[in-house]
Parts: sequence; C-alpha cells; structure tokens
Amino acid sequence: MNRINVLSYLDETYQKYPGKIAFSSENGSVTFSQLYHRSRAAGSYLAGCGYYKKPIVVFMQKSPDMINAFLGVVRSGCYYVPIDEEMPPHRIDLIFETLKPELVICDDTTEHAAAELQKSSEISFQIVKYNMLINCEVNEGALAEIENRAIDTDPIYIVFTSGSTGIPKGVLACHRSVIDYIENLSEILQVSENTVFGNQAPLYVDACLKEIYPTLKYGASTHLIPKQLFMFPVKLVEYLNAHKINTICWVVPALTLISSLGTFKTVVPETLRTIAFGSEVFPIKQFNLWKRQLPQTRFINLYGPTEATGMSCYYEAEREFSPDETIPIGRPFRNTEILLLDEENKLAAPGQAGEICIRGTSLTLGYYKDFTRTDTAFVQNPLNNAYHELIYRTGDLGRYNERGELMFLSRKDYQIKHMGHRIELGEIEMLANKNGGVECSCCIFDKERSKMILYYVGAAEEVALLSDLKTRLPRYMLPGVIRRLDSIPLTTNGKINRLALMELYQQEGK
Repeated sequence: MNRINVLSYLDETYQKYPGKIAFSSENGSVTFSQLYHRSRAAGSYLAGCGYYKKPIVVFMQKSPDMINAFLGVVRSGCYYVPIDEEMPPHRIDLIFETLKPELVICDDTTEHAAAELQKSSEISFQIVKYNMLINCEVNEGALAEIENRAIDTDPIYIVFTSGSTGIPKGVLACHRSVIDYIENLSEILQVSENTVFGNQAPLYVDACLKEIYPTLKYGASTHLIPKQLFMFPVKLVEYLNAHKINTICWVVPALTLISSLGTFKTVVPETLRTIAFGSEVFPIKQFNLWKRQLPQTRFINLYGPTEATGMSCYYEAEREFSPDETIPIGRPFRNTEILLLDEENKLAAPGQAGEICIRGTSLTLGYYKDFTRTDTAFVQNPLNNAYHELIYRTGDLGRYNERGELMFLSRKDYQIKHMGHRIELGEIEMLANKNGGVECSCCIFDKERSKMILYYVGAAEEVALLSDLKTRLPRYMLPGVIRRLDSIPLTTNGKINRLALMELYQQEGK
C-alpha cells in the first residue's frame, strides 16, 4: 500500500483492535477506538474554524490526551507543534516569534499558563480547550475533502531544537519521512501487536516518534512512564515489571542511571526484550552491565538527527565490548544513504574520518521560516553535478571501522585548535569514559583562556583520573581542569547540556 498520511495506520488498526488500550499514563488511557473518533472530532472542529496547513500549538500536560490532540491536528490537514509547561517562558516566546501561531490547544492543567502567555505575548492567538475539540460533531464531508487533497510531502509536525545562535530551530517534518521512519524502525525493533513500549522521552521532542507511530501501525501499547520515576531507579524497574514492558527506546543517561547505582542488585527488568538507545555514546562499562544482566535481550544503538526524522542508522549490539571499544552506529535505514565527506567534499578514504551526511526520503523539509539556516544545512550533494539532490550535513564526524561498521567520533564543532594541534573533544571523553571509575564525562573548551575542562560523574578521584589520562593522551590533549560532579546536566531531549557546563565553569572562575 502506497501510504500518503500516517493516520492511515490508525484507520486500519482501529478496525482490528477498537477496545484495546493504545496509550496510558498516570493521568488516564485511550483506546484505539477513542483515538480514532476523537481525532476525527478534533479535526472537524479545526477544519470548521478554517484552519488548513497551519501550525497548531499543542500546549498540554504529557498524557494520552496530548497524543490525541496531535492526531486531531493532523486530521485537519494542519501540523502540530508540541510545547511543554516546563519550558522556560523565554524559550516559548522565541518559538512563538517564529511560528506566529493562530491557535493554541490547552487542557485543564495548562489553561492558566496559556492565558498568561496570551496576555504577555506580542503574538495574537486564540486558545481552545482540548475537551471542546473532541466533543465536536464529526464533519465527514470536510474530513473526506482534506484526505483527498493530501499528499505525502504535506507537513505533519514541527519540533524545535536548540540553535547555535540561541534562537530555537523549528524542524518541519512531512508524512513521507515519518512513514519511512515508522516502516524501518518497526522492522528493526520487531514491533507487533504484542509490543508494550515504555516511553521516556517528552512529547515535545522527536524521540517520542519511536513509540507513538509504531503503536498506531501495529496495535501495540505504550505506557507514558511518570517523569519522577527516573529519579528512583528501583521504582522505575519495578514499574517496568509491573506493566510487563518489553520494549524501551531511551536516551543513554536514563539507562546508565539504573546500572551505575547498583539497581540490578535489588531488582531486574524481567520483561524487557528490546532496548534501543541513543542521544549519547553508551559507556562500555555500563553497557556491559546491562548486557550481562539481560543476555537474551536485544540491544540496538540508534543514530540520527532531528533533521532526518530522528533516526537514520542502527546497530544491533549482540556481543560484549572491550573497554577500549565504542559501540558502532552501524548501517543506514532502508532508503537512506550515509556519505562520509572530507574537508574537500570528497568521499573519505577507508578508515578516514569524515562528516556524516544523509540523503534520502528521511530528510525533513528544513527549518520553519528560516531559509538561510535551511540552505546552510540542507545542501546540494557535492558528489552529484548532474541534477538537484539535497543532503543534510549533520556536523557529526564518523568513520568506518575494519568491519565496515560506521562509528560516531564526535561533533565537528567539538573540534578545537589547541597548542597548535587539532583536537577532538569527543576523543578525550571517550578515553575518560574507559576509566573504571567514570560513569560519563563531557569535555568543553574555554577559547578565551585556551583551556580544556573535563567534567565527569563517578567514583574516580580527580588526581587519579588525570594520572590515568596521562597514560592515554599526549600532553597537549590533557584537560587543564578536571571536575567531578554529582550529575551531568542534560537538555530537554536527554543530551549533555554543554552550555550549562560552560556556564558552571564561568561561575567557578568568578
């Protein structure tokens, strides 16, 4: 079947499993029948208000209702923009400056915050309660007309990511890229109607796609795990067992939280059969702890930027790794190609590092209302001088190992010039993480003082870690400052917050 709209998955699954619970949380649950009917009601409401191919902000508490609101927006031919009540007001203001939304959907918990935002914002927009949308009478004719006009390059969502200029970038994805993503990821994860997902990611980042849309495709089930449980590893694992969760797609810090604190001595995830991970390099010591504890479980490393619909490569880690190894990111999804380009925009030689560039239908539509940054990141394939063909330059450096597996090295912008040498900060982090007393680390560079600062979490003493690094690194690559922290600050999507670490360092220097 040549799919055009992601909602065709729901339309089919609703017929098979109408009464089955699709999404659940501490705030309630929804069945596939409820998803189907409520999305059609919400789509009818929005269509009746004249909204079509517009960005619709969904400002709600993380819940099954929020997912239902997403689907209602898509029914109307519009595209959803999720924001969260925990987002700083300044960031929301910046997002609204770009979007200039006409409508914001809220619920009982966010109604007051939405009203305050409406008062303070220079952008004029309407607010509508979620309950009003889903209680609207379905307009079959309007929905049929929207469906008949639909094509697979129509937008489906905007996810805002951090921008180097301080202004968030709105990544606009289309149905085609999401459909390809669903088909590929579902096959890799071996999703079926028996899959029970345990969601960790916030619903305002693209990482939640791993659970939402495969659930719709196969009639699986997804539990939205309460955020507070990720502060209590034992209770978190007990939750997984109680709900018989067999598949998780988590950021690496969420997994290392469990393994590094000795949780397995108290309780073990009994039902997990597939563990997908990403966002950061998985420290080998922590990975091996998981692998030994769950020898029958599949471990899959996922790699990909938001600009390529979240994931582009995968690697099934079927063995333990030695301390001096890193887990490959493997090979691209079907209908995706990875190009490693050197500084001269030529294919990198075997074993040589190059920038990871992506081509294929996984590419998104670019940055919303920002053609300058779009044209900088989504560029003509330099290997093709015959016709127009876009690739996305990730800014990540990679190389192929002797097994032909793609390895992530570091960010291109983590490459610095220090004491006359080009240095990859990611290499320092990798070697620090090999120390048995280091759980995770991050190296930043103070250009003004020409100093490298290594922050880490673990039992290792600072002096002992420095001594260890002296045996592994040349003098010019040794950090000038090493600091142990109780925890590494993370961004909202689970990645290490390097900006926060730089601010911490600057505060220490005052």
